[in-house]
Amino acid sequence: MLLKLILVLSAFVALSVCQSPELGGSGSLNQYFAYTRAVQNGQLGVQFNMTIESIQETTLNINLTTTIIVHGHQGSAKSSLNPTVKDALLTNEDANAIIVDWSQFSSQSYENAVKAVPSVGTYLGAMIENLVAANVTTLDQVHLVGFDLGAHIVGYAGRTLGGEVARITGLDPSGKSWGPNTPRISKEDAKYVEIIHTDTFGIFPNGIGDPIGHADFYPNGGASQPGCFLYRPCCHKRSWELFAASLAYTHLQGNQCSSMLQMNLNNCRGFLHPMGTNELVKLGSGIYRLNTKSKYPFLLSWL
Repeated sequence: MLLKLILVLSAFVALSVCQSPELGGSGSLNQYFAYTRAVQNGQLGVQFNMTIESIQETTLNINLTTTIIVHGHQGSAKSSLNPTVKDALLTNEDANAIIVDWSQFSSQSYENAVKAVPSVGTYLGAMIENLVAANVTTLDQVHLVGFDLGAHIVGYAGRTLGGEVARITGLDPSGKSWGPNTPRISKEDAKYVEIIHTDTFGIFPNGIGDPIGHADFYPNGGASQPGCFLYRPCCHKRSWELFAASLAYTHLQGNQCSSMLQMNLNNCRGFLHPMGTNELVKLGSGIYRLNTKSKYPFLLSWL
């Protein structure tokens, strides 16, 4: 009887472990899709895994910037963020684009998705190391772009690589469960870290309001985006819509602010700094505000 009880308990523990998203192996389920201008609109891209041999079978080119895009909670490789940003990038620049799909965990509850973030990001960092080993890119050519929880994933990836990637862009990084004393995305994760805040204030915001990068942009004050009528998901996703517009246009520039108070009062008159783009080296730092209109390409508004 005792032996039977031990066997039952062992099976239960094994089942619980296999189902736990807290395991370090969560990121082993990441999927990667490579695009260049040769494989672009309307196609899924070339799927590859972390092996050097698999990477070398893609059309990735060491002479091009490598931009890696990571979706957020409830996203996938096919969700609107990915085709929109990827197509905007490749239409306007000859570049390598890699979409990371971690939907095995992002499709679960927010709490489970949060638990998977460290492993997903660490595995992404290891994959980038193999990109370098396969001679298809260098860390100085890598731009990591993450939305929502994806912003913290690219933070983990950058940390795994010693903060040596050229650039990280966090698109309205998730705020829930990512307070000041957590391993959230930060300016230590890459040589240049830019944050675009679009849903950060008020009741139950999705994003982080604190400036956490080298340069932090607050379009329209970082909340209540034009045309969204206080609809939270609309304000949240405006971050990647603005980023996509910045890849095609150069008008999205913010004025530097001397403080968050000045930003909130819409009284910033400092140096202009371009928001977004795919530039690997950007020298601006501090807090920036810009005001936009409600529809693509989000022309600047001075009202």
